[in-house]
Amino acid sequence: MAFSRVSFGITIITTLIFSIILPAVHAQSMAPAPTPSNDGTSIDLGIAYVLMLVALVLTYLIHPLDASSYSLF
Repeated sequence: MAFSRVSFGITIITTLIFSIILPAVHAQSMAPAPTPSNDGTSIDLGIAYVLMLVALVLTYLIHPLDASSYSLF
């Protein structure tokens, strides 16, 4: 019987401590988050330009080789 009273007392004390501490831990301002300064579109655009340039260089390197191996006229 004494054990249950001690356990009940510890439970009450723990509950009171958590009821005081937890609201302070979760307290945050309701202000909206700041907008990101870089949303990644400039990085994606740079990668796209590099890939287009690589495709253009490969096209002009490979195309003369293809054209020289076939005689159409």
